[in-house]
Amino acid sequence: MNNVSLVGRLTKDPEMKYTQSGVAVCNFTLAVNRPFKNANGENEADFIMVQVWRKPAENAANFLKKGSQAAVNGRINTRHYENDKGNRVYVTEVVADFVQFLDPKPQGQGNQQGQGFQQPQGKGGYQPQPNPYAGNANAHGQNADQYGVGGGSFEVKDEDLPF
Repeated sequence: MNNVSLVGRLTKDPEMKYTQSGVAVCNFTLAVNRPFKNANGENEADFIMVQVWRKPAENAANFLKKGSQAAVNGRINTRHYENDKGNRVYVTEVVADFVQFLDPKPQGQGNQQGQGFQQPQGKGGYQPQPNPYAGNANAHGQNADQYGVGGGSFEVKDEDLPF
């Protein structure tokens, strides 16, 4: 089984191209933090090349930018080519079937912050997924966003953790 799921931030703006037959392809690099610290106590990240095709590629190029947080689901792809010097160059990348934008929607573009856009590869286009907590208030007039989905923050105490 060849399946990859990643969450990270773009290291630079996505690069959009079209094949000779007019098919859109978008490439970007995702910086994914490692879940542990190195011997010096510092966090490290892996920089993973991602490739998205067709309508989801156009959406990624239009809505993502350097620093954007995104989740991708796809598969590992390896390929090779010969460079200008005649040397064989091997490339390993993630071909994304699904991209979700994790940053809040910019101000002035509707009233739902924290909205993600999902792009299943075979379906084309994006399908906005509304934030179920955005704008909901409980009986006491407080925002019902107890998990911070709508962009608010919350505190987690050590005794609340299951481990």
